[in-house]
Amino acid sequence: MSKTQDYTKMMQEMMGSFPVDMSAVQDAFKSQAALGEKLAKVTLEAADKSAEISTKWTKETIAKMGDVAAAKEEAADYTKSMTDFASAQAELAAENMAAFAEVAKKVQAETVELMLAAGKDMGEEAQAAVKKATDEVSKAAKKATAK
Repeated sequence: MSKTQDYTKMMQEMMGSFPVDMSAVQDAFKSQAALGEKLAKVTLEAADKSAEISTKWTKETIAKMGDVAAAKEEAADYTKSMTDFASAQAELAAENMAAFAEVAKKVQAETVELMLAAGKDMGEEAQAAVKKATDEVSKAAKKATAK
C-alpha cells in the first residue's frame, strides 16, 4: 500500500516560508479605531448642538404660548394673540431651521475632511505594507530557491 502524502505539513512549511507581518493589520485596526473615535466626536457634538437648538425652540414656544393662553378682554384680542403667535412661530421656525442647517453643514464638512485624511493615511499605510510584504516575499523566494 502506498502512503498518503501529508499535505498539512507541506502547507505549514510553505506558509512558514512566507511570513505574514501582523503589524500591518494592527496598524490598520488602530487607524480604523482612531477614525471611528473622530467620527463619533463629530456626531456627538452635532447631537449636543441639535439638542440645544431644540430645547431653546421649545422654551421660546412655551413662553409665547403664555400670551395665547391668557384671558382677554375682547374676542378680537384672541384672534390677534393667535396671529401674533403664528407669526412668531414662523420666525422661530426659520431661525431654528437655519441653525439646524448650520449644524448639518459643519458635520458634513468635518466628515469629508476626516474621510479624506483617512483615505490618504490608509493609502500611505497600504503602500508601505505592500512594499514591505514584497521585500519579504522576495527574500523568502530567494531563500527557498537557494535551498
